[in-house]
Amino acid sequence: MHQIEELERKCTQTRRDIVRMVHAVQSGHPGGSLGCTEFLTVLYNHTMKHDPSDFKMAGKNEDLFFLSNGHISPVLYSVLARVGYFPVNELASFRKLNTRLQGHPTTHEGLPGVRIASGSLGQGLSVAVGAAEAKKLNKDAALVYTLHGDGELQEGQIWEALMYAAGKNVDNLIATIDYNHKQIDGDIDDVLPLGDLNAKLSAFGWEVLTMDGNNVAEVIETLERAKSLTGNGKPIAIIMKTEMGNGVDFMMGTHKWHGSPPNDEQLASALAQNPETLGDY
Repeated sequence: MHQIEELERKCTQTRRDIVRMVHAVQSGHPGGSLGCTEFLTVLYNHTMKHDPSDFKMAGKNEDLFFLSNGHISPVLYSVLARVGYFPVNELASFRKLNTRLQGHPTTHEGLPGVRIASGSLGQGLSVAVGAAEAKKLNKDAALVYTLHGDGELQEGQIWEALMYAAGKNVDNLIATIDYNHKQIDGDIDDVLPLGDLNAKLSAFGWEVLTMDGNNVAEVIETLERAKSLTGNGKPIAIIMKTEMGNGVDFMMGTHKWHGSPPNDEQLASALAQNPETLGDY
């Protein structure tokens, strides 16, 4: 129980980081970032084997993570900073010119923890599959994780990568889909329905799990279950049900906060709902 409470405390601080970063420059994507806070907090603080003190692009003998839906960079930057990849006070440079924390993660600035540029949706799974195959070739037993938006699954390249990973038995890969049913133009079902996603992924040859992505205990349990299923000939997919804007009441239940920053009054409300736990930057 103590471990879960500590992770929830970290989630609260990351939510503060997210809304403060986006508010400061009046630009960015708070909705999906807030919805994926529990997942990334658990992934980096509990699940993955990684070394923030000695970041190397190759990541040999370390678990790798690729953020495919790169617009939710605020949550990634907060989590990376809070686990020690770079100074927490650097979060104040978010989306400013000539800084390492651009609106979408990039690599030429040399930000520790970021291995791919992920501004264009649909590409991250292909990269993750390649990294997973490289680990197999190198006799590296570590795993590869990746995160995708549900709207991102409207990109055809995703389905090519899904087909390839299963066809080539890439079974050291765990891909998670943020299934919040919201994208920038509205509800998924109004823009382009995904249908029975579980059945589709299963038909493509993936092992499929589901979880409540806003429940820390369930995220821990499901990720551990996913790890236990690796090495059995199939890639693993997790359909993660989340609430866009989770933890900030006026941002929840709508797609309108996909890419909209809060004003001063809204920021104060969001921060009041998420009391400081680890110290603001």
